[in-house]
Amino acid sequence: MTDLGPVAWPPAPIRTERLVLREPEARDRAALIELFTSSEVGTYIGGPRPRDEFERALPAVPRRRPGLFVVDLDGAMIGIIEIDRRDAERPGHVRPDGGEAELGYMFLPEAWGCGYAAEACAAALGWVADALPGEPVVLSTQTANDRSMRLAAKLGFTEVERFEEYGAEQWFGVRSSVTPSG
Repeated sequence: MTDLGPVAWPPAPIRTERLVLREPEARDRAALIELFTSSEVGTYIGGPRPRDEFERALPAVPRRRPGLFVVDLDGAMIGIIEIDRRDAERPGHVRPDGGEAELGYMFLPEAWGCGYAAEACAAALGWVADALPGEPVVLSTQTANDRSMRLAAKLGFTEVERFEEYGAEQWFGVRSSVTPSG
């Protein structure tokens, strides 16, 4: 993540009803490999990473960095959430200079359909609201990704524009001041 300003990192683990958002640890390595090399997960993000290359590139203790949360269910990683600054060179912005906080997420297929992404993303958005008051949060996803489109709406994101990127139509939204339900 680029400049977050005066945000202390890492925060204390964020606990929800069922999940913990925390920094990556050595025990997450196998799940991270599965996540980034899964053809199902890679469907809307440019495809899976080659497993052998990713295993070689991923250190024994996954890199910790500001804005990267592991989503933990009962002691096991089921996904990740990233809060990052949107690159000013990419399409889609709500400020003239860009650099908005951007929400990104990826979950293992076995965690899909259980409400974990909504629960974890809502908790991460709560953290952003406390850490960066008044900061716009944006989200971009392929329009073909129905699950991600529904999640964006549930989290209170509203469409700003659509554009072509990575060979597909992208939906770009900003989070409204409405608190997401559920």
